Amino acid sequence: MTVKEAIVKVLEKNKSSYTYLQVHDLINAENLIDWSNAKTPTDTVGAQLGEFIRKNDSRVKRIKGKKGFEYYLAKYEDELNLSAVTEKVTEPKKSSRPQTYQERDLHILLSSYLNTKNTFSKTIFHEQSAYNKDNHQKWIHPDMIGINFLNLKNKSSQALMKVINKADAFDITSYEIKREIKSDYELKKCFFQAVSNSSWANYGYLVAFEISSNLKDEMERLNQSFGIGIIELQSNPYESEVLFPSRYRELDFKTMDKLCEINKDFEKFITQTETLLIATERYIKATRKEFVEFCDDFLETDTEIEKYCAEKNIPAEKTV
Repeated sequence: MTVKEAIVKVLEKNKSSYTYLQVHDLINAENLIDWSNAKTPTDTVGAQLGEFIRKNDSRVKRIKGKKGFEYYLAKYEDELNLSAVTEKVTEPKKSSRPQTYQERDLHILLSSYLNTKNTFSKTIFHEQSAYNKDNHQKWIHPDMIGINFLNLKNKSSQALMKVINKADAFDITSYEIKREIKSDYELKKCFFQAVSNSSWANYGYLVAFEISSNLKDEMERLNQSFGIGIIELQSNPYESEVLFPSRYRELDFKTMDKLCEINKDFEKFITQTETLLIATERYIKATRKEFVEFCDDFLETDTEIEKYCAEKNIPAEKTV
């Protein structure tokens, strides 16, 4: 029996909502899984429960409770008193602690979301650029860049300029990340910074953790006019949403060359992309491993996500 099968079985038998730790205990009580080869059985259960949600498996749902996410079978939803679970967590939120998280604390949440879209991402540290004291240069740097390899079967020894002409090779995306966008002024300032910072990429996105709902119409207008997409990031990155998709553009090699010249992170990302694309069959596995290690880390399980957000004071419930 697989772990997923065991999860469904115990949730079928026990008609209620449970944390991943409680689900693990229920599986053990039934002696359904041999954990002898598992280093951390509880994390394994947490990861598998997360898979149900990330892959939109209609059998299992979850709700935010006092002890974290609680999971239950979707078919029992109307029979469960789920309001009691949410009431436990909403009352203490009235005395919310100050939001002290930093903008860069959101990067790993975005990289975790992008990982589910098969996109490798890398933070570009502006402060390491050759012109980091020039404030005007910040409107050329993206906060993060991402690459989605559309076809890695081509392992010829062509240079990047030749490979890039293949429409099925890859897409590169630029991301401008903000903590919050609460006003029309903030929206326009952030949006046009994203326009400037992503002018070189195939796609450009403005990403924000807290976005005022009354700005949706203006976001749609700006998106249609300039093609920059907008992503609303969530504390659980797998629940993040593309509010408006980005429009495709050809790469601007002149601007990319300038970015490579002034920022070593960007230059190394482009160099390693080229190395991966032209790697021969013999070296493709090692080259891919080196590329992945260079890219940003990401969170995989609900346990990791909840712990990280708690440490960084990233709120689970938004006020905008």
